Amino acid sequence: MRASDADRERVAQILHNALAEGRITVQKLEERLDTVYAAKTLAELEPPVADLPGVSSAAVQPAAPRALTPDDRIGGVPGSKASVAVMSGVNRKGPWTVPPEHTSVAFWGGVEMDLRSARFSERHTTITAVAIMGGIDIVVPDDIIVEVTGVGFMGAFESQDRGGASTQPPPPGAPVVKVTGLAFWGAVTVVRKPRKGQGQIEG
Repeated sequence: MRASDADRERVAQILHNALAEGRITVQKLEERLDTVYAAKTLAELEPPVADLPGVSSAAVQPAAPRALTPDDRIGGVPGSKASVAVMSGVNRKGPWTVPPEHTSVAFWGGVEMDLRSARFSERHTTITAVAIMGGIDIVVPDDIIVEVTGVGFMGAFESQDRGGASTQPPPPGAPVVKVTGLAFWGAVTVVRKPRKGQGQIEG
């Protein structure tokens, strides 16, 4: 049986959860995600998760068909395409609209992005985060799909669950955010937390 985009995203989420639990490394995650996104059939989706405890072949099989309902956070006029902190700090949070592509750069500084009250102009969003001797913290709601594929070189590029983040898969039609980039003598941290109320944009 041919694999759909939803099937690949479901298996990718299993792998991201395994990374958050410390069961696989970032390098293994990237290798397995390459296999997942190249898979054409459901059978090809089984090997990347076969050695994970508590994951059976049934987890790879598609669930009963459900309508892909649009998420009410998708749509709107895109906001800023960049968050740049050079020997300074930038905070971006509250009800803003994330563009399809956003670049975040921290050089001897820090960037804090909180997407829990944000909208997404399109369902798929890519955030390119580059931290050079600085730090970038990105907080995302636990009811969206998150893919973290960045590289840490003498630094850290990682994802974490905090604040009682849900272990349940996001609903069909949820926004998809991919975070990629580089941490050089710095850190990029993606944190999943439950959604919160409205705030204000800063920075």
